[in-house]
Amino acid sequence: MEVFAVPDLPEIREGDDLAALIDERVDLREDDVVCVASTVVSKAEGRAFDLDAFPPGPRATEIADRLSAIAGEERDPRFAQAVLEESTELLMEAPFLLTATRFGHVGVNAGIDRSNVPGSDVLLLPERPAESAERLREGVAADRVVVTDTCGRPFRHGQRGVAIGHAGLPAARDWRGETDRDGREMGVTVQNVIDELAAAANLVAGEGDGGTPAVVVRDWPFGDHEGSQAHFRDVEGDFVRQAIREWQYEG
Repeated sequence: MEVFAVPDLPEIREGDDLAALIDERVDLREDDVVCVASTVVSKAEGRAFDLDAFPPGPRATEIADRLSAIAGEERDPRFAQAVLEESTELLMEAPFLLTATRFGHVGVNAGIDRSNVPGSDVLLLPERPAESAERLREGVAADRVVVTDTCGRPFRHGQRGVAIGHAGLPAARDWRGETDRDGREMGVTVQNVIDELAAAANLVAGEGDGGTPAVVVRDWPFGDHEGSQAHFRDVEGDFVRQAIREWQYEG
């Protein structure tokens, strides 16, 4: 497959037609996968704010004081308030805020970004990334769209690209019921392809001041497999989340 960045995208601002800006800069094919960083999706959707929009309540102040003591430097309670408002659950309150967002993603600080936000303090994730992906899909010539973000992972150093929304393709390839080369039936393998596509796109898009937030994946075949929409793990089956809860309670 081929992976390449959409060139010369301008700084995205609220109200910009992001799909049109992408579509006019590359000759897309119907079976391309367009991977778009959540940062520019959020900017187009007006998700940039000043911290003064989040006057801190008592809990946010308490959290900021605790994190300040741990870090040895002051943490802004307004930022803690923004994280609380963007989360349905605080899984960890120290040494950092690990949260569940309203659309099911688990990550640090509810995915709130403080980089590359000209004129504002913070950039929130899209409210409903799956709907954002569908709107982008309707506006580009390609029929498959993935909205990406970057986050850390348990048991690994560093961040990687992940999918937080998708449209036009299943979230996963389900290999269960197929056989390996020795004829053994596979019973558990469900391959999360939208995360893998997001990671491939992130290698090209880069981080920091790269300025290439949209990437095209070309000639990637889904193949003759069953599809699955399973992406974010259900709370009941998320044993890591349950272990964190028990650890927090015991601590």
